[in-house]
Amino acid sequence: MSTPARPLVIKTTSGTDRPEATNQAFTVAAAAVAAGASVSLWLTGESAWFALPGRAADLVLEHATPLAELLALVLEEGTVTVCTQCAARRSIGADDVLPGIRIAGAAVFVEESLAEHAQALVY
Repeated sequence: MSTPARPLVIKTTSGTDRPEATNQAFTVAAAAVAAGASVSLWLTGESAWFALPGRAADLVLEHATPLAELLALVLEEGTVTVCTQCAARRSIGADDVLPGIRIAGAAVFVEESLAEHAQALVY
């Protein structure tokens, strides 16, 4: 019997301003989902824009899987969250984001990050 992968909480703060850091966060999240891990991807700061329909296509990075594909994979099996304050500062509401993406605050991030065996990564 194999041990289930431990929960992985990933927070990305960058957007198109830092394409490599942003893409790395999404790539790690998608790879972890593919490996069977429980993944929670947090979109904070400029990454909050990627929660809106079509915005993931704004990030283009040579030799990288398109961000929209990575986001779709994480949404299939994981959780994607936009920071409440980040969303508010950008006038992003629950009706604006892609289906399956939630808006939640720091208390939820802390709860997920402190869960037993959880690993948190920030990009």
